[in-house]
Amino acid sequence: MTINPDLQGRSYPAAEVYDVGREKIREFARAVKATHPAHFEVDAAKALGHSDLVAPPTFAIIVAQRADAQLIEDPESGIDFSRVVHADQRFVHHRPIVAGDRLVAELHVDGVRAMGGGAMITTRSEIFSVSGSEAGNDPGTGTREAVATTTSSILVRGEEQ
Repeated sequence: MTINPDLQGRSYPAAEVYDVGREKIREFARAVKATHPAHFEVDAAKALGHSDLVAPPTFAIIVAQRADAQLIEDPESGIDFSRVVHADQRFVHHRPIVAGDRLVAELHVDGVRAMGGGAMITTRSEIFSVSGSEAGNDPGTGTREAVATTTSSILVRGEEQ
């Protein structure tokens, strides 16, 4: 199956809420070898002016990849994940992610470019912290605060590649 060029401009709404917990931050920090005490000790994070543990900057990838899954699993996309090569990832943080955040991400397909038998797909995830009724796992309503924007490019190899 070939990549659907009509994906460009498509958006996928925020799905389930991701609860950021202290232990999730600690586990991620250990996995990426982030050693700052603010990732492990509440007092260290509070000394820097944060309300709780602070996640390493790349922690946003967890929420972004959940949003990306909507595109990958969309039968109209034509994406065979076994043929995907990750090409680029960028983060713009609007504020730090901290323990206690409840996050959602909206996915936007910003580009689809044919390359040989495959395609380069660029997506953007807008990550928000939610509260109010939205924080109750209903991503359609409530208060949102911008947390991060991630941009990702994947190469989907063609059949002969």
